[in-house]
Amino acid sequence: MNAGKNVLQDTQDQTRLLLALWGLGGAKQEVKKGQLTKRVISKGKKVADYKHIFEELEKQGAITISKTGYFLTSPKGLEVLGEGLRSGDFQFEGTIVGTWVANALLQWISQIDPRVGISGPVNLVKGVNITSYEDFKAVVLAVYDKLNQDYNLDDLVPIYRIRRKIGEQVSRESFNTWLIEMQADDILQLITGEIPDFTFDKREDSISIAGTQLRSYAKRLI
Repeated sequence: MNAGKNVLQDTQDQTRLLLALWGLGGAKQEVKKGQLTKRVISKGKKVADYKHIFEELEKQGAITISKTGYFLTSPKGLEVLGEGLRSGDFQFEGTIVGTWVANALLQWISQIDPRVGISGPVNLVKGVNITSYEDFKAVVLAVYDKLNQDYNLDDLVPIYRIRRKIGEQVSRESFNTWLIEMQADDILQLITGEIPDFTFDKREDSISIAGTQLRSYAKRLI
């Protein structure tokens, strides 16, 4: 059982490392070693603890290691990253998803790489069922940032837009429960307020909290 856990942890660490490298522009330029390890080394661990992770990714042809830094190899590195993000076992550690993770996922969702034999980044939202709170947080923050940026929403994103962007990859009940949990964790604030052309279906796709007014907007707190 411990061996299985170790393999799963290594796979998750590989995905986090590749996501960080990709988010730092590693597919286009060399990323300095210290810059990457600062993002991926978990609290209480050392660079040496990840030596076998780097070696395995290099062996797979997913990354190239130089004396000063790392490159994400294309297309192999993108394929391995995409497979890792789509895995039902992948999750983020801790209770709060770091800003770099959300930003990297935002980039990944907003781009489609035709060289990857899948629908690429879009599959993170459109092709995979979201089955855990950790995955839900990461996707919601990425979708929030994209909507906020694309539509100049001034940090007040309609909840119905987030729900519809994620689509059927999460049940309505789980969406409601986990979004309220994100507010309890001080990640999002759910706010009341009228939305232009606030039709019945848009109200239905907002959030109702027992004993309070309908919450129609989300505001990011982290």
